Amino acid sequence: MSFTVRVFAEFEAAHHLRDYVGGPEPLHGHSWRIEAALTTEALGPYDLSVDFVPAERLVHELAASLHDRDLNTVPPFDERNPTAENVALWVADEIQRAGILSGGTRLAAVTVWEGPRNSVTYTP
Repeated sequence: MSFTVRVFAEFEAAHHLRDYVGGPEPLHGHSWRIEAALTTEALGPYDLSVDFVPAERLVHELAASLHDRDLNTVPPFDERNPTAENVALWVADEIQRAGILSGGTRLAAVTVWEGPRNSVTYTP
């Protein structure tokens, strides 16, 4: 038996790839979406697998820190390309650092959408 809880957040941001086919890419924007999937094998306090409240709060805070920004100016994307892949890695790292994973809960995946049609999923 296992449970997977998914929390979402959205943000608007611009970016460009510094190193891309033929040179730097022009600055452009996307409507981004983040999904974090947290999984556990058992129910915890209050018969919850994962408490939505702190998980959703964290993902919303991460999205808010990127909202209406040029991602190329936001660490760590000021030093590495702000690809959907790198955004997913950053979200995963921030979730691991935040301390919301306890009692056997683990991060199953982070999916980041660049607009409505294109996404990448990182599975730790």
